[in-house]
Amino acid sequence: YTTFADLFDPIIEDYHGGFKKTDKHPPANWGDVSTFGNLDPTGEYVVSTRVRCGRSMEGYPFNPCLTEDQYKEMEQKVATTLSGLEGELKGTFFPLTGMGKEVQQKLIDDHFLFKEGDRFLQTANACRYWPSGRGIYHNDNKTFLVWCNEEDHLRIISMQMGGDLGEVYRRLVTAVNEIEKRVPFSHNDRLGFL
Repeated sequence: YTTFADLFDPIIEDYHGGFKKTDKHPPANWGDVSTFGNLDPTGEYVVSTRVRCGRSMEGYPFNPCLTEDQYKEMEQKVATTLSGLEGELKGTFFPLTGMGKEVQQKLIDDHFLFKEGDRFLQTANACRYWPSGRGIYHNDNKTFLVWCNEEDHLRIISMQMGGDLGEVYRRLVTAVNEIEKRVPFSHNDRLGFL
């Protein structure tokens, strides 16, 4: 974003409706998580709720530029980091390499696991060395997941049946904060998380 600022800055300004070179992304602030509640307490309308965010790990290039060794190194770092989570976030990391087809398809069918990249990711060179360096972590209740090296380095997901946005959002915020204590995220003072 610095080297190619002359190219990116006008695109960023146009896409974000006037975000100028001198503007800065606001500081990270999740807000008051207690203000979010259950959007459908009677369970009449909302089938499930999902909130997710993507993060890139500091010190690594974006997905299309990763080497196979970097994919593997990141997968190991993510697996080790997530194995230290406790409470409702405690779970298991499953590498895609060596995962049985039946297990993989079940996780995909249950909307827990990503598939190999679509044509856009393939064109962007983001599927190299597949499935090496990719994996999924989920907690015991399957309400908290982390995808490793799908499109982003990390895709952090909180979800559950029903409409309790408050519980889903609180879990996501807790998880992101816990992960960031262990693995620094790529951040730019002007642009925010990269």
